[in-house]
Amino acid sequence: MAASVWKRCVTAAVKVKCLSPSFSARRWLLSAAYTDTKVWEAREKEPLNLALLANNMDRTYDRNLPVSSLTVSRFVDTISSQEEVNQAEYYLYKFRHSPNCWYLRDWTIHSWIRQCLKYGVKEKALHTLKNKVQYGIFPDDFTFNLLIDSYIKDGDFKSACSVVEEVMLQEAFDLSSTQILSLYALASYLATRPQLAVSEERMLGASLLLCGMKQENSVGLSAQLLGNALLGKVEMSKGIHALFKGMPLSWERGYLSRALAVMEGVAAASGDVKLSKDSLDYMNDLLQELSSSSDSKSSGEESAGEEVKKENPVDEEDEAERANLPQYVSRFKELCSRLESEGKVDSASFLAAGTALAQQNMAAAEKPDLELYKSNMPVWEAERKQLIQREKELRKQAEQEKREKLAAQAAAEQQGMRAEQ
Repeated sequence: MAASVWKRCVTAAVKVKCLSPSFSARRWLLSAAYTDTKVWEAREKEPLNLALLANNMDRTYDRNLPVSSLTVSRFVDTISSQEEVNQAEYYLYKFRHSPNCWYLRDWTIHSWIRQCLKYGVKEKALHTLKNKVQYGIFPDDFTFNLLIDSYIKDGDFKSACSVVEEVMLQEAFDLSSTQILSLYALASYLATRPQLAVSEERMLGASLLLCGMKQENSVGLSAQLLGNALLGKVEMSKGIHALFKGMPLSWERGYLSRALAVMEGVAAASGDVKLSKDSLDYMNDLLQELSSSSDSKSSGEESAGEEVKKENPVDEEDEAERANLPQYVSRFKELCSRLESEGKVDSASFLAAGTALAQQNMAAAEKPDLELYKSNMPVWEAERKQLIQREKELRKQAEQEKREKLAAQAAAEQQGMRAEQ
């Protein structure tokens, strides 16, 4: 039912092409300057042999000794093929499960994502990102942007949204560019009319809500409405405990009520903010679906028995929230009428509004990102050189200790020979 709403988004998306000639050039995606690898590739590199690095790490692990973060960084930087990307994935996993796991460098994570993009294996980057606890891949906002943008350019909006979900879980919607890219990816994915499982509704809803809260405009408010609606649907069907577990979400019940609060806020706002019509249609269909589901559950409640309760545990407060559904439906209809009468409903789709936002604001949002990235480069390089210097000192110290140990052994042997004479 919800899927039918987003069919209208596709038609609206086609209309967006008339907004600007730059649409065909995809200027609303990250610019060439943002994704350019020249600055990164211009770094000073050590002439290293990947096979020797791998052999060194294997021998170190075999002796139950920790591999340094610098060695892992060198391995990732030296990748020159898809096959070597697979090898690097293995060593990232090994490093994450070693005593030095906390010391994976920011520039190593950035390099790993760039190498995956360079050699056409984005799925490796996404796999390690989604399994971040096993690989230690926690990118910064700039690196997230590169991966999201790459999937958007390929038209793979589902994978783009998977990256956005990781941004949400890390609560990393700090950069305006990340917010704009994320909202565009989410709107584009919804426009494909996906059939969502409950777990997907939960992740998508949280991403829409948390990202939308960062944008005080019509796109952000429409995203908040959709996010609260999706989360409210999960809350109604599975209970609040199934919703916030492992998520950066409020424990307070009433996500559908908060969706209505968004509508009320827009209706009362004096500025030129609106909610997209398709987002309101989506919530309307969602409420109808919940109402139908509630009726069917009531009729078959007794036959379900204890087995259903174990499978889908809810408490009294969850039941009380479910009882509010008729009130929410009635309030929604009232607010829709109010929004319509006050001209607060945007005929443009959520996707069209997100596209326009990207066209208008992305260029300005990129500038501080690039400045920060360029300022990070010398900091990373200084840290890397410090680690190299520290490695040399430790190696020199180890060699000195070895010489002293051998000298002491030789002196002891010579003294023993004299004693025998």
